[in-house]
Amino acid sequence: VQLQASGGGLVQAGDSLRLSCAASGGTFSSFAMAWFRQAPGKEREFVAAISRLGQTTTLVDSVKGRFTISRDNAKNTMYLQMNSLKPEDTAVYYCASRVGGTAQTVNDYLYWGRGTQVTVSS
Repeated sequence: VQLQASGGGLVQAGDSLRLSCAASGGTFSSFAMAWFRQAPGKEREFVAAISRLGQTTTLVDSVKGRFTISRDNAKNTMYLQMNSLKPEDTAVYYCASRVGGTAQTVNDYLYWGRGTQVTVSS
């Protein structure tokens, strides 16, 4: 399974971005998907996850009400809509996938994309 994240960029506080994660090499609907992020000098942290068919989503408290995770299994793509961005959202964002249900720890995910940089200026 190959994952490719895209959509990052440099924005101002309060702006929006939509990240995409395109998957190939497997049956996309067989995998739970997630977004993680890693800021400079910090550990990679969980942001959001979505179940195989999209019925269940989980978000970290710091992004609830601002971020939305979704997926389109027909397009083999997952999304992260990020609104009301804050400087503390600045990080490299990674998409990841795993067989089975959603999870919130790095070690639970087998497949990872390379990441896309999101920078939010104040």
